[in-house]
Amino acid sequence: MASSAIPPQDRVKGFLPLALDRRALIALVVGGLIIALPTMIFVARETWDSEEGAHAPIVLATGLWLLVRQWPSALMVAKRPPLLRVVLLLAVLLPLYCLSRITQIVEIEGYLMYAVLIAALYSLVGGRALRRLWFPLLYLAFIFPPPETIVWTITFPLKMALSSVAVKFLALFGYPIGGKGVSIYIGQYELLVAAACSGLNSIISLSALTLFYIYLRHQAEWRYALLLSLLIVPVALLANFVRVLILILLTYHAGEASAQGFLHNFAGLLMFMIALTTMMGIDAVLKPSLQRLKAPL
Repeated sequence: MASSAIPPQDRVKGFLPLALDRRALIALVVGGLIIALPTMIFVARETWDSEEGAHAPIVLATGLWLLVRQWPSALMVAKRPPLLRVVLLLAVLLPLYCLSRITQIVEIEGYLMYAVLIAALYSLVGGRALRRLWFPLLYLAFIFPPPETIVWTITFPLKMALSSVAVKFLALFGYPIGGKGVSIYIGQYELLVAAACSGLNSIISLSALTLFYIYLRHQAEWRYALLLSLLIVPVALLANFVRVLILILLTYHAGEASAQGFLHNFAGLLMFMIALTTMMGIDAVLKPSLQRLKAPL
């Protein structure tokens, strides 16, 4: 079946294509809500009150704002795909999503639900329009937690390295500190590496918010945006290093209870501020420097 472009007269205020049958459009919206709402409630209940998922409401709000902002541009190239292609796509995704609802694995269910919604959007506007919306759609995927196995595999070696560097750094200033395995010893206190370096679990949050900043500031300069994106992980590691130092020093000077209470959460907020401020500072220094290098002598 050949695809057909959506003519301008079939659009309502530049937002929704009317070339679909009105009943089909209503069914599409209602079906999307039936699929999305239970999973979103499940994801919010399971992850949004944790350090790893606290960024999700912000990402959801800003991602939907980006999607609405770029929707008119996407409709300029909207073209309905062949019906058979859509049917085959949904025939694969919907059973997988239903299976994920039964297993109640939050990571799998979230991503499969999102894949079904993107497939529904594809049936409405086609592939070229989705390519116009690539960043909002990619950015919105950050509201779903990545699989814990992947997070642990990536972050555990980083936690061990970060704790080792923190121990050696504080030892230079005469602190009675040492480390063995997954433990950090300072004075009469013992900290677990997993607890002290738990901020590394929020590297996804830092990545999402930093990508949002880069996209808003430099979306037209993809090479420079890519360069800044490559700095996200080093900046996140620097921010987490500062967080670990703060928690170790709080434990030593104010006791273990202080380090695990309100000040523990404050150290997490401070980590976000350090990471975002550092990225903005790098941007403010790096871009003028590159422009001067490109300027003719």
